[in-house]
Amino acid sequence: MPGKVSPRLLRHPLGLVGFGFGSGLAPLAPGTAGTLAAVPLYLLLRDLPLGGYLAVVALFFLAGLPVCAHAARQLGGHDHPAIVWDEIVGYLVTMTSAPPGLAWVVAGFVLFRFFDILKPWPIRWCDRRVHGGFGIMLDDLLAGVFSASLLQIASRWFA
Repeated sequence: MPGKVSPRLLRHPLGLVGFGFGSGLAPLAPGTAGTLAAVPLYLLLRDLPLGGYLAVVALFFLAGLPVCAHAARQLGGHDHPAIVWDEIVGYLVTMTSAPPGLAWVVAGFVLFRFFDILKPWPIRWCDRRVHGGFGIMLDDLLAGVFSASLLQIASRWFA
């Protein structure tokens, strides 16, 4: 059974990032809280040129590999609910080239949470079979790609 998050783990830089700067400690729906924590980060990054935005998201994904692996080892489970760095990166993937406006921020949030919770194939397959930091990050990366695709299709109709 996965362990509880102690304050000591939050003092370690990898733990602090892995737990979404504390957002993953929400008693209910920590994944949703982690995704909410990604919104201000997205708002800070959204005006970057596309290449710069993608470079930052790629860097965050790569940083997430050791961050999530460390947090999982400390808690004794594959993907403890408190580990939400993957949700943060997944939401940033979702919002790649999103149109401006609050409605699109909310639509991206809803789409990402939908795919992250429902985990349709191949997301569920990866979640169950790919482990370690890469496995923790991969299913949310895929949920972000699915969400970004639908957000782009919707933007062609409604933006």
